[in-house]
Amino acid sequence: MTIETPANDTPPATAPTAEPGSKSLFEQASDLLGQAQEAIGDAIENTVDAAKEHPVAAAAIAAGAAAAVAGAAYGISQLVGNDDEGDKGNG
Repeated sequence: MTIETPANDTPPATAPTAEPGSKSLFEQASDLLGQAQEAIGDAIENTVDAAKEHPVAAAAIAAGAAAAVAGAAYGISQLVGNDDEGDKGNG
């Protein structure tokens, strides 16, 4: 008994298709990178302008962010430190 299966001449749905005049994957990635760099540059420029217009608010935000990072680091050090102290009494 012979089982015939249809030939699969169609590419998978996820395969990129090369159309005449279309950009390669590298060119598309390069374009996206350029757009991302431009967007980041604009965001940095806007941030600097806002900080110049409102220096007190910018300083308060920076201080709050620093306090949050310091608090998280302190909390982690306390958690790690408590684990070590429990092992000292068993030695």
